[in-house]
Amino acid sequence: MGKETSTRIQTSILNEAEKKALIWLAQRQPKWITSDFLTYMGVLGAVVCALGFILANVNVHYLWLSSLGLVINWYGDSLDGTLARVRNTQRPIYGFFIDHSLDAITICIMCIGAGLSPMFKLDVALVVLAGYLVLSIYTYVCTILKDEFRLTYSSFGPTEFRLVIIIINTLYMYTSWREIQFTIDWYTFGVYDIGGMAIGVFLFTAWLVQFVKDRRVLSKRDPLKPYNPTE
Repeated sequence: MGKETSTRIQTSILNEAEKKALIWLAQRQPKWITSDFLTYMGVLGAVVCALGFILANVNVHYLWLSSLGLVINWYGDSLDGTLARVRNTQRPIYGFFIDHSLDAITICIMCIGAGLSPMFKLDVALVVLAGYLVLSIYTYVCTILKDEFRLTYSSFGPTEFRLVIIIINTLYMYTSWREIQFTIDWYTFGVYDIGGMAIGVFLFTAWLVQFVKDRRVLSKRDPLKPYNPTE
């Protein structure tokens, strides 16, 4: 219970197309490529992504490097489990441990990198990081309690999240929206900060909606016992 053998709930917009692409790629990986190799490749992609964000302070076109890092991260992070299933080399306990432990580090690297870029203020990026980690922790708790591993919330998963950031990177490089600034009292923020806050609000809202649903289910499964003072 609570391992990779849990029921996977995947209802994202790109799920069907992505699943076919990942199986196609997994079947064509050379023998020396392992699931562990791909997992660490995902971490490397996060580092490349963060580096691109930071270098965008020198030239905004380094955001192409950031987007490349997101693609590398997707390739490693999404393909590692598929490769194990295609080759029938799953390691349910170790795989769950290594994959999701490194996921936490990965999202920290990318969000902090985004916060050090000219695109987002650091506090906005940290709100996104907090929302993502709250959803991740909630997912792991439900994996243990319900034996369900939820990969998506409201048809939105990690792949869609990466795609949104790539789109934001592209818009930042090739539109003048980055020059628009707003000031409320002492706080100055840009259009992309508003976008970042919208992502953060979505993440926390997705958590709240799912929490309310699961609370009802788990309350019925584990009902309140009447108090008996004689016991």
